[in-house]
Formats: sequence, structure tokens, C-alpha cells
Amino acid sequence: MKFIENVLICGLGAIGTIYADKIQKFSPENLKILVDKERFERYSKSPVIFNGNELKFNYILPDATDFKADLIIIATKYDGLNDAIKNIKNFVKNDTIILSLLNGITSEKIIAEVYGREHLLYSYFIGHSAIRKGRNITQDGVNTIVFGSDNEDDKEKIQLLREFFNAIGAKYEIPDDIIYSMWLKFLLNVSSNQTSAVLGKTFGEMVSSEKCMDFLVKVMKEVIEIAKAEGVNNVDKLLVDGLNVLKAMSPNGKTSMLQDIEAKRKTEVDMFAGVIIELGKKHNIHTPYNILLQTLIKEAEKKF
Repeated sequence: MKFIENVLICGLGAIGTIYADKIQKFSPENLKILVDKERFERYSKSPVIFNGNELKFNYILPDATDFKADLIIIATKYDGLNDAIKNIKNFVKNDTIILSLLNGITSEKIIAEVYGREHLLYSYFIGHSAIRKGRNITQDGVNTIVFGSDNEDDKEKIQLLREFFNAIGAKYEIPDDIIYSMWLKFLLNVSSNQTSAVLGKTFGEMVSSEKCMDFLVKVMKEVIEIAKAEGVNNVDKLLVDGLNVLKAMSPNGKTSMLQDIEAKRKTEVDMFAGVIIELGKKHNIHTPYNILLQTLIKEAEKKF
């Protein structure tokens, strides 16, 4: 593959819509949005509205056989990952690049178990939270895809993505250590997303509360201990880097998990606390704060 043309996006939520909009403006004829029949009917009748503009895309169903993707972007929630893995099957070719923009540290491994590590680059989304209310999504333009690899054989894929993101005007970063970067994002998700979901606080409200920040640090330290056991490099930097990123977030911004709680949607607690708890068992590390957060969030979910 000399360059990326055909793109398939799986997941038209807050993050998926950001990049669907960018690619649509650049090359609408080469973009397909993968949906099931229910979503096809819903989006056809009531298109997504992004920053006040109604977006009409070329939708494709999982059983289609007339489209092969150079790039597949998976931007579902965690509970939609298994369906996404199954539904992209007809669109994967030998050199398809798959990017997973899900939170957490496990989705690439799960996808690779089906399609092979050679299709994957590590990746995640950072930026100000997009606000989703029904079919209306708003985002202020502060958004970046971070991607990379710990494998020298992936240099060509990285260059192809760099050229593509330059072409569509998407901001990106390619860190020297993508594994460290992913654990830094995971540290923030596990601590701030879950705490905000329990307390109903914005970023600014969390940062301005001494007791809240003390609790966040305790949650972060559990993640750091797990990261060290998993062999992540430079774990001693994680706490300071994590706190600096948290303090730089938009004060009025809400985490995606708080938005899920407020909208009575299933959260990604299994991807955050659930993973930390399981890794804690694996390494014989106690994780009481994540056990507490998981319990409280699961109880909140029972209400809806």
C-alpha cells in the first residue's frame, strides 16, 4: 500500500464523529461508516449533528463484500468492541491498518487475537471531552490521535498514517514510547473518569478539591504499581505526568464516564477498574480503591 485511500469507521459516537467529519471533508467518496441495520435506519432518518452541522455519511452493513479498507478506525465503547471485531471482517485485507481509539490498554491485544498483530498500531485519543446529547455532539477542536509501535517493522504503517493525518488535517503525536504513553492515558482514565462518575464532578471541581485529589493520587498509585509489575518503562514519572495533564484539562469539562452516568448509559468501568483488579490478582497486588470504585459505579448502573 503506497497511501491510505479507503477508510472504514466503526463507531459514530463522540470520538468517531470527530474523525468521520474530517475524512468526509477531505474525501467523502472513500469513507464508509460501518453500522448495523438498526443504526442504519436511525442515522438515515436522524443524522448525527456535529457542532451544529447535520452530517450525512455513506453507511455500510457488516455483510457487504464490495469494499476493502486501507484503514479501519474502531471508536466504539468497550462493550461494543467484540461486535466491532466481528463486523469488520469483510473489510480487512492483507495490508489493512487497524487503529483502536478505545480507552484502556487491552483493545489492541483483543483485536490482534483475531486479525494478527501485523494489522495493529497502538493508538488512543486525547483532547477536551466531546459533549454528546442524543444525536447532538459538540467538541471544541482540541483533539489529537496518539499512535505508534514498539516494533521496528511498523515504520511503514506509521509513515502512511502520518501522511494521511497530514492530508485530512488531523492533529497527531508519535511518542518515543507508545506503551508509556498508553499507560499514562490509562492512569488518567482509571483515576479521573471513575472518580468523576462517582462524585459528579468536572475536571475543575476535582482539581480544586484537596480531598478529591488525595483520593485520585491513591487510585493513581495502584495503577503505577500494576504498570511496574507489567514492565512499563519510566513508571516513576507517571504520577507527576498524570497530575500535570489532569490540571491542564478544561475546568468545565466532564469525563466520558460522568457523561455516561448522567445519560444513564453503561460505563466502561470493566475496562478501567475491572482490568486493574484482574492485573492485581495476576501480580498479587492489592487494589482496594479500584474495587471500591467498581462497586460504586456498578451500583449506579443498576439504577438504569
